Amino acid sequence: MSTCDVVIPCRDEALALPTVLAHVPEGWHVIVVDNGSTDDTADVARSLGATVVTEDRPGYGAAVHAGMLAATAEFVAVIDGDASMRLDELVPMLDLVREGTATMAVGRRRPVSRGVWPWHARAGTKLLAATIRHRSAFGIHDLAPMRVCRRADLLALDVQDRRFGYPLELMLKAASAGWTVSEIDVSYDRRAAGTKSKVSGSFKGTARVAHDFAKVMR
Repeated sequence: MSTCDVVIPCRDEALALPTVLAHVPEGWHVIVVDNGSTDDTADVARSLGATVVTEDRPGYGAAVHAGMLAATAEFVAVIDGDASMRLDELVPMLDLVREGTATMAVGRRRPVSRGVWPWHARAGTKLLAATIRHRSAFGIHDLAPMRVCRRADLLALDVQDRRFGYPLELMLKAASAGWTVSEIDVSYDRRAAGTKSKVSGSFKGTARVAHDFAKVMR
């Protein structure tokens, strides 16, 4: 059985996946959720040994949830599929959860060079992370772009948002359930060449995230 299942929500990440899957920790199983790709994301993922799940309903939350339903390991991780973060940096997060230090461990992105994180995306992240701290009392400074927890715990939270509001609802419900959350620094690099972020790559994408968060807070 897998030590940890890694869910990677993807849309048009065929160019990035070879880099992402070059750093899979030993004994871990990768689940790529193809969320409406028009490129060869699914074929590339399969060729690299990943299990592919198709989720036709668009949205980050929809893709993550589909991956969680497909997972079978006790522990599950989530990471973006754009090659901006490294799978092997999930290992210390798993250690925190497995040893009981935290119910969930999350990553705080630390840019490895200038220009990696557009100012509008960084500003939006700071604002939304502050909202999470205020609403949940979790001392985090990012939107949990990487995270690890027990699959059963996550499914029990019954997170309903299927768009970009998923991380906020996750944090609010985790706080209500009495979870403990630990945040650790992770490397944040440029996306793979030829790919574009659906969020930080444009003002529109950042605004869409803010809109979805606002819906969760109503």
